[in-house]
Amino acid sequence: MTETLERLSEQYKESVPSDLRDARSYDWYLETLYDDPSIARNAHQRLADMFDYYGSNTEDGVVEYKLASEDPLGEGANTFFGREVHESIHEFVNKVKSGARGLGPEKRIILLLGPVGSGKSDVDRQVRRYYEDYTAKEEGRLYTFRWTNLCSVIDDQDPNDDTVTSPMHQDPLVLLPNEQRQQIIEDLNERLDAPYSLRNEQALDPASEFYMDELLAHYDDDLEAVLDNHVEVVRLVASENRRDCIETFEPKDKKNQDETELTGDVNYSKLAVYGESDPRAFDYAGAFCNANRGIFSGEELLKLQREFLYDFLHATQEQTIKPKNNPRIDIDQVIVGRTNMPEYRDKRADEKMEAFNDRTKRVDFPYVLEYEEEALIYDKLLSNADVPDIHVEPHTLDMAGLFGVLTRVKEPDNDRVGLLEKAKAYNGELDEVDDVDPEKLREEAADSSEREGMKGVSPRFVGDEIAAAIMQSMDRERGFLSPLTVFNRLEDNVGQHGSIPEEVVEDYQRLLELVREEYRERAIEDVRHALAYDLDEIQRQGEKYMDHVMAYIDDDTVADELTGREQEPDETFLRAVEEQLGVPEDRKDDFRQEVSNWVSRRAREGEPFDPQDNDRLRRALERKLWEDKKHNINFSALVSNAEFDDDGDGNDWVAALVDRGYSEAGAREVLEFAGAEVAKAELES
Repeated sequence: MTETLERLSEQYKESVPSDLRDARSYDWYLETLYDDPSIARNAHQRLADMFDYYGSNTEDGVVEYKLASEDPLGEGANTFFGREVHESIHEFVNKVKSGARGLGPEKRIILLLGPVGSGKSDVDRQVRRYYEDYTAKEEGRLYTFRWTNLCSVIDDQDPNDDTVTSPMHQDPLVLLPNEQRQQIIEDLNERLDAPYSLRNEQALDPASEFYMDELLAHYDDDLEAVLDNHVEVVRLVASENRRDCIETFEPKDKKNQDETELTGDVNYSKLAVYGESDPRAFDYAGAFCNANRGIFSGEELLKLQREFLYDFLHATQEQTIKPKNNPRIDIDQVIVGRTNMPEYRDKRADEKMEAFNDRTKRVDFPYVLEYEEEALIYDKLLSNADVPDIHVEPHTLDMAGLFGVLTRVKEPDNDRVGLLEKAKAYNGELDEVDDVDPEKLREEAADSSEREGMKGVSPRFVGDEIAAAIMQSMDRERGFLSPLTVFNRLEDNVGQHGSIPEEVVEDYQRLLELVREEYRERAIEDVRHALAYDLDEIQRQGEKYMDHVMAYIDDDTVADELTGREQEPDETFLRAVEEQLGVPEDRKDDFRQEVSNWVSRRAREGEPFDPQDNDRLRRALERKLWEDKKHNINFSALVSNAEFDDDGDGNDWVAALVDRGYSEAGAREVLEFAGAEVAKAELES
């Protein structure tokens, strides 16, 4: 459908709050508050409700907020993956919710701490983006006020300032004297259905206080006349671009840091009009001013000079700022800072920063430790980019993710579990790692001085190498990206990247060899599937296996396939299948009971037995079939590309691999690679 200007205009109008341009009376605002007390929430309360508004799910005991796990605004383009990230987001939300209840975090800096590329900046950006959207919705609405007709009362008022919007975007409630305001708030709290109470003890900003004093003097302290004749209530929508309720602050050159960037400065264009000491001559353009009633986001916060960080002490503990040569200003905002480990350690060791450090609430953002989740990060990078027409072969992103994870996980405390097994356990592959409890492994790692996942290669580095491998494949006119190409890129560049310390390069090269070996096993598994791909035979062998398992569990006999005579379960056959999965002798009963329960459950649900539906059993049967057939396979033929041009087995093997997600060219490469590896192993054995 071709879009028209009329339709585009209608879409835009629907996205704008219907009352955005309306000017309302103060009486209207009070009535509206009584109908919906949540309008008077503070920044922490509104942000806390925002997370609940977009919803959450609980996956494996981890709370995942949908604005991060599903990204409804971006239709999934900006989703986050990995248990660690969602745990960190949940911890962040809990601190915001504690602040909403007045438990202390509202007077702290929430410091997002993690290595480069761990997602802390992306999460911070996502929160700001959703706060903008939430305040544009009815459920998240907030209001401020503007002064009008000032020149009619104040003689020296600049005609350009006849109408002045509250420079701090304050809630209209602050226009009421504190005693009367608390009466209103007490009423509102009785009507409020929320886990927190409304609070507002702020003073008017200096400019608004000046106007209020002048107008009250003119009207003989008739507050109603002041509010009726000179105040309009208007809708306020957060906007990072307009610097309304959201401010991102980045440290400049250390030599040029100035506290006025945070607190505001004299408005020199108004000095000649009002004079230096007049509050109307102040420019509320500081970062804390712009962030009022929303979110202050500090990029690389701890890179600021010590003296510059002192401004955060009042901003957090007292919830005020003190501009140079001007009265203090009350603020209401969630202050979020982001930093990396080196800056954090430096400030933590500085005794002169004790007060500042005491006012921070740290939220760790480690790297992802589940390699399939890590692979989804790379997949997202590719899906959000204009990637050339190239086929990503099976295992490519998973193996890249496995390398990243191996550089991050800590060596297990016991000799029974290696680093690779630990990474697999974190990934949920407990069928491959018997008697390993991933939660216990996590607990052991958590007992160390530094949290697991705070070191290692970043997804950014691996993603860059994947991108380079894609372009390299295109240059070589290869229409596919394979793990082998990515491995070569990683091997060539792991020692060249600026964020990877020289002393760990040799360890990372060793880990890359572990990943190569893991890929070798998976490639052989795929080729094994292709060469031994016989659904009828797997079904027959699966039925035979289950007949013997059921007889074994029931201490019964089973009919011989050839003679029909009753016999004991064939233990040799059962173990031949189970050993393909590495099931030890002392665990065979557990495995047999597991598959028996699965078959029984399927039968109760009216589903027929199909070994293809049980991943463990399918792989065991495929491997058993492979062992039975491999001695009749010419592995030398697999290594010769010419064989694939024939009408014989080669094309069938390629077709079977294509069914498993390979491109034809990628299937040929993996057949060559795995064929050579198997041939070598056969020779060695």
